[in-house]
Amino acid sequence: MFGPLSSLSIKTENHGFIMKTPETVSCPQVKSLLDEPELIASIDTRYNYLHSVTCLRDEEIWTGGYDNIMKLYNLQGELLKSIQTKSRKVPYDIAVTKSGDLVHTDGDTRTVNIVKGKEIEELIRLQGWKPINICSTSSGELLVTMDSDDDKQSKVVRYSGFTEKQSIQFDDHGKPLYSSGDLKCISENRNLDICVADNRDKAVVVVNPAGKLLFRYTGHPSANKKSFDPVCITTDSQSQILTVDGDNNCIHILDQDGLFLRYIDICDLKYPFGLCVDTKDNLFVAEQMSGKVKKIKYM
Repeated sequence: MFGPLSSLSIKTENHGFIMKTPETVSCPQVKSLLDEPELIASIDTRYNYLHSVTCLRDEEIWTGGYDNIMKLYNLQGELLKSIQTKSRKVPYDIAVTKSGDLVHTDGDTRTVNIVKGKEIEELIRLQGWKPINICSTSSGELLVTMDSDDDKQSKVVRYSGFTEKQSIQFDDHGKPLYSSGDLKCISENRNLDICVADNRDKAVVVVNPAGKLLFRYTGHPSANKKSFDPVCITTDSQSQILTVDGDNNCIHILDQDGLFLRYIDICDLKYPFGLCVDTKDNLFVAEQMSGKVKKIKYM
């Protein structure tokens, strides 16, 4: 499983372990997964602990770590911009809106904030809940995962600007969809499904746009030497779901129905965490401990 970085490999399996509902639909493939992924670039962000990466453009990435400074880099590793959080607290998560603005969650102040030029404006302030992870949707809305102040409840909330439009918390049987008190990275799929990497529950949880559970994915034995450890999630133009498996140092690729397709075994990648895909389906993976973001071509 381990080897030089140049020998990146994808391994193929035929079955995943999922629960589906009839609403799940398939999408024809337009691009194929490469047999041999290619490492395109490695960007040193100089964070001691890197946890977030998100694409501003195909050639520029915003990054966040255990630091109150958020940094914008080009793919040559040049620092283009840095901005300190308004509260001077570490940002829990970052995302780029459809209009190109940087947003970040601040669990300590219970706010979602947006960067406008050199200024940071408070967009959302919560009461009784703290925002954890965030993503921007194709329609320009925001999806935010959040935990209650007592860490006993968790939900996903959709916002249009500062207005709450939807809350997703329970399945059809009244059971919580998500665990509380830990990371719940979120991404909207191309087919508008909402995908959450629920780290405490060790599952990828996918609901349709109405909030109805479609499936839960809990890992695949071929990829897992240790238990499945989903820490981040993203999706691509083919409606494929990619999730970082931190403890196993690999990335699982699922189709939109939750079927395990392959995993990317990035041999020299250790402690992967943040994840995003650009408009050309290049994958960006943030390494926690080295502070590097690695750009990988996988399709």
